[in-house]
Amino acid sequence: MEIIKSLISQSIATKEKLLQSEQLIQEIDNISKLITQAFEQGHQLLFCGNGGSAADAQHLAAEFSGRFYSDREPLPAEALHCNSSYMTAVANDYGFEHVYSRMIKAVGKKGDVLIAISTSGNSVNIINALEQAQKMGLHTIGFSGESGGKMKALCQYLINIPSQDTPRIQEAHIMVGHIICQIVEENIFKNK
Repeated sequence: MEIIKSLISQSIATKEKLLQSEQLIQEIDNISKLITQAFEQGHQLLFCGNGGSAADAQHLAAEFSGRFYSDREPLPAEALHCNSSYMTAVANDYGFEHVYSRMIKAVGKKGDVLIAISTSGNSVNIINALEQAQKMGLHTIGFSGESGGKMKALCQYLINIPSQDTPRIQEAHIMVGHIICQIVEENIFKNK
């Protein structure tokens, strides 16, 4: 029983640190405004991540393209790893480090938004994706852990969760993603 209480307390403590960071709160607000504007201008939102972060990418993309709170029109959002034939072919033929950058090159357009998720901030395929996105004029957002890793230098906006514990970071990523979903949905559909 004590281990359960301890783990819940650790999760709460990470979120309390996030709550106390005016910089991160401002980043969430800035990201919400950027995504709102991108959707209003006809752009798409792309996500990428590995492992649990891929699951988070797919989860958050579905919140935008499906619905979050309100019954509304879908928004163009996609997790880039969902085509398993593409992923395995590119990983086999070119290397796993190119799976996201190659897909961004294929479907990304200037003005689109990429949210790259990596708890370490150092995943090679995520770094390559951010570099490709920058070359093409996509807006770059990172979700990472405390240090931000190598991706920090490649992101216009960075949500670097104040923790070095992967599960706590991922829990906070979903919370932040849900907050952004709600704000964007309200911004776009509040008067419709």
